[in-house]
Amino acid sequence: MIQLPASYEEYLVGKDPSFVDMVRPVLLQSAADQLHGVRVLFVPRGHQAHLDDTIPYGTIVEDID
Repeated sequence: MIQLPASYEEYLVGKDPSFVDMVRPVLLQSAADQLHGVRVLFVPRGHQAHLDDTIPYGTIVEDID
């Protein structure tokens, strides 16, 4: 089982369960390769998350699309 870094676990604390369900697979992918961080986009109809090679591993950046 892939272990999320503490920074990712802390990011998820207190978040809505549906948001956690959306972002967790991307966090797990990031933790598996340990190469890139994650960008979470707030878009008009919800949220999107993806790996971002400009963000260091273990870091999550929130952004508006």
